[in-house]
Amino acid sequence: MRKAVGLLAALLLAGGVLGGCSLEQNNASSGQGKTKQDGEVKIGLSISTLNNPFFVTLKEGAEKAAKDKGAELIVVDAQNDSAKQINDIEDLIQQKVDVLLVNPTDSSAVVSAIESANSANIPVITVDRSADGGKVVTHIASDNVAGGKMAAQFLVDHLKNGGNIVELEGIPGSSAARERGEGFHQVIDKAANMKVVAKQAADFDRAKGLSVMENILQSHKDIQAVFAHNDEMALGALEALQAHGMNNVMVVGFDATDDAVKAVKEGKMAATVAQKPALIGEKAVEAAIRVHKGEKVEPFIPVPLELVQKES
Repeated sequence: MRKAVGLLAALLLAGGVLGGCSLEQNNASSGQGKTKQDGEVKIGLSISTLNNPFFVTLKEGAEKAAKDKGAELIVVDAQNDSAKQINDIEDLIQQKVDVLLVNPTDSSAVVSAIESANSANIPVITVDRSADGGKVVTHIASDNVAGGKMAAQFLVDHLKNGGNIVELEGIPGSSAARERGEGFHQVIDKAANMKVVAKQAADFDRAKGLSVMENILQSHKDIQAVFAHNDEMALGALEALQAHGMNNVMVVGFDATDDAVKAVKEGKMAATVAQKPALIGEKAVEAAIRVHKGEKVEPFIPVPLELVQKES
């Protein structure tokens, strides 16, 4: 009798284990435990730095678009460090993102990371700044050359008697710095009585814009204008000029961040070239979704520019 009871208990126990295994298999096959829904696109976004209001706004535009479209967006901050950006992108590849959005810290240094994504068959889209190599499906940005021309033409129109100009450049090696400077010089170098008397990199950073401008003012007091490749440097330069009592120098920036637009309205900055970072982020996510669906996208998706100046 005891043997019969023991055998029955063993059979019941075995049935429970088998039933449990069957239940787990059913749960697995039904998709429980998956990290994303069927059909959802997983997008990686590597940003050069979130210590800049422009790129914070770009990120927010991308996040809003991803939420509206039901996409998953993973954002990583390179902190203006090319080596960190390469590692960040490798991590996104390991996370098996479907599409990779890259805002390069350095257009040349990022090439190896883009090539890694190419090898993993992950489509790459560059955002605001281009890359010097690797396979990129599309580039989404404002026309930086056109923006540089716009800034130069503003100075030509407003400095009727010409003048000496200081140019604060962005991060060396970045496409934005290269293209904004190119556009600026295409116009300013042909203008009569206009001369760039000092040109130095301040890495798109406000504190560096202040210190670089301070150094330039040690040897160049006779200046009529400053063109900075972004608003953060322009605001730093403005602070240095104000400290020297040079309130009549025209300062032109690039990006139209909130602080810069406020400075323009208050008459402290002369103008800023307005990009639309939220729209750039939005278009980047929309393009990523289209690429994931196998739809064709143009090799360059432009975002319009406009000049912000004080209303007369």
